[in-house]
Amino acid sequence: MYQATEEEEKKLILNKYRQILRHSNITDTAKKAKIRKAFNFAVEAHKGMRRRSGEPYIMHPLEVALIASRDIGLGTKSIISSLLHDVVEDTDYTLKDIELMFGKKVARIIDGLTKISDVFDKTSSLQAENFRKILMTLSDDVRVILIKLADRLHNMRTLQSMPHEKQMKIASETEVLYAPIAHRLGLFGIKSELEDLILKYKQPNAFQSIADKLTESEYQRKKFIARFIQPIKKELKAQGFDFSIAYRNKSISSIWNKMQKKKVDFHEIYDLFAVRIILNSDFKYEKVDCWRTYSSITSIYVPKLDRFRDWVSVPKSNGYEALHTTVMSKEGKWVEVQIRSTRMDEVAEKGYAAHWRYKDSVKGSDHGLDEWMNKIRELLQNPKSDALDFLDEFKLNLYSSEIYAFTPKGEMMSLPKGATVLDFAFSIHSEIGKQTIGAKINSTLCPINQVINSGDQVEILTSNKQKLKDDWLDIAITARARSQIKTALKEAKKQFVSLGKMKIQQYFSDLKRAYDPELVKAFQTNLEIASSNEFYYQVATEKITKKHLSDFIDQTENTSWLSSFNPFLRFGKSKDPNSLAKDIQQQLENKPESMTLNKDLKNIEHQVANCCKPLPGDDVVGFLQGDGKITIHRTTCKKASNLMATYGKNIVKAKWRKEGNLQFLSGLSFTGHDKFGLIREITELLTSQLGINIRSFTLEAHDDIFRGTTMLYVQDSVQLDSIIRQLKKINGIKEVNRL
Repeated sequence: MYQATEEEEKKLILNKYRQILRHSNITDTAKKAKIRKAFNFAVEAHKGMRRRSGEPYIMHPLEVALIASRDIGLGTKSIISSLLHDVVEDTDYTLKDIELMFGKKVARIIDGLTKISDVFDKTSSLQAENFRKILMTLSDDVRVILIKLADRLHNMRTLQSMPHEKQMKIASETEVLYAPIAHRLGLFGIKSELEDLILKYKQPNAFQSIADKLTESEYQRKKFIARFIQPIKKELKAQGFDFSIAYRNKSISSIWNKMQKKKVDFHEIYDLFAVRIILNSDFKYEKVDCWRTYSSITSIYVPKLDRFRDWVSVPKSNGYEALHTTVMSKEGKWVEVQIRSTRMDEVAEKGYAAHWRYKDSVKGSDHGLDEWMNKIRELLQNPKSDALDFLDEFKLNLYSSEIYAFTPKGEMMSLPKGATVLDFAFSIHSEIGKQTIGAKINSTLCPINQVINSGDQVEILTSNKQKLKDDWLDIAITARARSQIKTALKEAKKQFVSLGKMKIQQYFSDLKRAYDPELVKAFQTNLEIASSNEFYYQVATEKITKKHLSDFIDQTENTSWLSSFNPFLRFGKSKDPNSLAKDIQQQLENKPESMTLNKDLKNIEHQVANCCKPLPGDDVVGFLQGDGKITIHRTTCKKASNLMATYGKNIVKAKWRKEGNLQFLSGLSFTGHDKFGLIREITELLTSQLGINIRSFTLEAHDDIFRGTTMLYVQDSVQLDSIIRQLKKINGIKEVNRL
């Protein structure tokens, strides 16, 4: 709990302000005076206000301004805007007041930040249309997004004072949008810290376990690094380089992701840290110096050839430049070494802000980021794209490994890994994309779904008779291609709406029923078709037939479902007016964030999500669907993260209530070294010793290695974890994982 005297608080506030000035490196007296004026104004405006943690509210804008100046490298106007970013929203001061005191640019930045807060912080869901409008500020003044990232980072640092459901919502929003935006804007440090904080709140046990292990092994790592870099220092000094060497641990989230991906434990991750060599080189010599340094290092240590990365010759699209290599130390451990110049290091750490500073002096350094910004502008300016579609396509532009391919004339195109011929065609021009029938890749004919590899030369083949198809959305992976395809398909399907409406009316006539628009709307909802155009298109093309409508009418009449239909909330109807179903319906209407899961919920239309198969004991969250059904997910589920970020108002806080001997189906996979009698040992442990009911069991062995899966009926996640521990004790079993 926060505790401090008034005098201590004053010292704390003043020290934080001095840190901001120190890290800003601003020497101009007039600029310092403006920052001081903003500081005094913010202190007075937030006087008496406190955060949920109990600390003075002014500490939040001060921390945001410190992140903006120290970690992002923003200037005077951004620091002023950071100090004032909550004034208009939380006090009686207006934008006009800000404009009169600090100028139009500061007022415009604060206006953008206030609009973002209205969407992300004040409402319970991320409204796609508003989010689209917010991103207009990214193309207008990127400082709005950069300051918002600083704001979100400090909010994540202080998230412990929030209630659990708020923590999950904010962490999920950060995972889905803020961390990827930080990645795309080249803010490596902020992106890594955000991802660590996401893990801390969504999987606290995993986070703490890795943090403890890193602390335990820190002394040994420091001694090892000192021995590792000694010969490198000697060699680089002999060659006359001006350099510095630093090292830092990989982020906890990065280590955790690698453990999950490779199915190994902490002690089997060999590259827990990276050594960074930073060269003080003039721009015209920095690439040559990086390569000379690489040559020196590989003359001392043997490199792992498949771990070499050259982002000096071809920088990443977020502006990142460096040489990465992994070498074998004299002590038999692999070590990652990163080589970059001082300029490259600043761009790597401070991202877009540093990139912009060097843009005019370093020819070509802005290609990737500007290209990405142009793609976002193109998406924003498409008047026909649906807001939710836009949100999905925008996310596709964030995290993506890259490949580089070439046109027949040698022009280089940057595309995400996994991009197809169709993506390449749309990246050239939308009309070329729509007419694509195939391509020649390195002079070989290929279909439109052919995946392109880095270095390929691609010639697109077109025909004006080509027609867009629905399955093109399964082929294209880039935001630009998918957006263009969706827009074109919507336009094409609009032509079928009139025919579809005539057909649906004819269906009613054939069934000797009066046409009922409400019934049609319920029918569309039941088919889980969001778009009316899509619904009538499927009717017109007879994908939806008269029999489908007839079956639906029979179903509604038999269950009396239609008479109680509510498009926002629907539960199973009970004859008992005091039934649990009605109680929970009332509870959700009054306080939709609260719900307890137990066996009686079978009377309510809910389902356990197949994507993560939660068990009692797991941390879970419920989502109220458009048709009233509730879907239960584990809080660590990727799909749940997207739902929590995008449809926050539909979150239902859910927890399990302990029930006697209820059984839930769950699955395990296991691998190891094959031996005689292994199946008998496993089944005997599960059935005879642990009393577990096995639904299915499969095991295959090849070259003395076995892989198996089993589906079991268990009571909860605690019992499942116990089963996993017992199975791992069997000699020969190397790994057991929950499916």
